[in-house]
Amino acid sequence: MDFIDHLRVLSSRIANTKDMIQTEEATKTSMVMPLIQILGYNVFDPMEVTPEFVADVGTKKGEKVDYAVLKDGKPIILFECKKAGADLNINHAGQLFRYFHVTSARFGVLTNGFIYRFFTDLEQPNKMDEKPFFEFNILEFKDRDVEELKKFAKSAFDLDTILTTANDLKFTRAIQNRLAEWMANPSEEFVRLVSADLLGNRRFTPTVKDQFTLIAKRAFEQLIAERINERLKGAMASESAPAATPAAPVIPVDPSTEPQVATSPEEIEGFHAVRAILRELVTPRRIVMRDAQSYCAILLDDNNRKPICRLRFNNTQKLRLGIFNGSKDEEQLPLESVDDIFNYAEQLRATATSYIPTTGSESNRLG
Repeated sequence: MDFIDHLRVLSSRIANTKDMIQTEEATKTSMVMPLIQILGYNVFDPMEVTPEFVADVGTKKGEKVDYAVLKDGKPIILFECKKAGADLNINHAGQLFRYFHVTSARFGVLTNGFIYRFFTDLEQPNKMDEKPFFEFNILEFKDRDVEELKKFAKSAFDLDTILTTANDLKFTRAIQNRLAEWMANPSEEFVRLVSADLLGNRRFTPTVKDQFTLIAKRAFEQLIAERINERLKGAMASESAPAATPAAPVIPVDPSTEPQVATSPEEIEGFHAVRAILRELVTPRRIVMRDAQSYCAILLDDNNRKPICRLRFNNTQKLRLGIFNGSKDEEQLPLESVDDIFNYAEQLRATATSYIPTTGSESNRLG
């Protein structure tokens, strides 16, 4: 499996067991150690990963940090772990601050098993910054997050490369957070800025402020939806079959029978997620989407008797995934985001496998 596949497996397992993890030790064993292992470090070799790493810090003797990843006998990454789901703030990073100053490690990681916050010394040499330059969420990550995390893998670790991009990452994250704040709740300063050229001689009254605040939020939402649509359409176009054997993955609905059906960007994204999960079992063109008013069905071979799942995304505030058991009974599962579909990869593969003949050639099974 690729690096990202290992992360998805760990993400799925943590999502299914997180409510069972009640202690810091359980968090380290079932969540943190597996991630360190995915990064390529042998957690069972104390010369490579040292648990309860001890160093004397000034007058404090025998203090410990939970894990130290070593290279050539010297620590390069320090991990401080908290109980699963615990709040993470700079007050919880006391040992990291002290160890960062007295060891050769240039990176400190504060984690609660779900979120990993990476720190270094961008502001003052040998003093760990109070704000992380990178954050990774094992339950919800994007491709670009994976690419940044991969830089810390044993096979790719290069101090200069990471430090070169760390500053950009820190400011990029800060700007993204500010933009996200403006999208959710545009500040008066921002609304004044974007409306200045539109108001002409009109005064920026409270009524005008309220009007343009709503317009700014709507403009953000529409712009993002359009960009998502453009990218998804491009992805679907790149997968289209040759002209001699056309195969459209999305089956258009007859407007005379389904006049109100509109396939949303989230449904298209969910369709591609299911395709990605099943591509090792069947060729992607066999996975077909049929949209309807109440749900979006994803079928094998465009066959209603071979339902893989149903995307119940009509209420965008409450996404649900319908999966089928051996009796083809549907179970509806809540999703926080479309990416959560990957948490049910095993169930989706089991459903698809039930439709694949156990005899016959490999080409019959996959093609």
